[in-house]
Amino acid sequence: MAKRVRGSTSRPGQRPPLQRTTARPAAKPATPTAEAEARPPASLTEAEEARAAELEAAIVAEEKAAEAASRKARTPRPETVAMPRTGSSLAASAAEEYGYVARDVRKIALLGGSLVGFLLLLWVISNVTGFAGF
Repeated sequence: MAKRVRGSTSRPGQRPPLQRTTARPAAKPATPTAEAEARPPASLTEAEEARAAELEAAIVAEEKAAEAASRKARTPRPETVAMPRTGSSLAASAAEEYGYVARDVRKIALLGGSLVGFLLLLWVISNVTGFAGF
């Protein structure tokens, strides 16, 4: 068995690092059009300014609509919670947690019901087609 050497670049299954002697070629610059050469790059025509204003107005309208939708989605719907007695901190913390428990129980019931429905659908399909591949 051959002796291993630290720092060896010729390990089995690996390629030696590439040694480039020349720099990569730079990307060729795009050729300017005759219209761009005719006017200074800092100025815009009135048509371009009007188009930019239209685009900016459309973008602002979309941002406002998205912001309104996110605000609407963030607002939680009010839950009716029984008022706890004022002297008991345990009752106050329990009242806060019952909201979470109720939502979790609803989600669990929905998931369980959908699984039972799916199993019933599979049972009906297997009985109708006569398939008993179990």
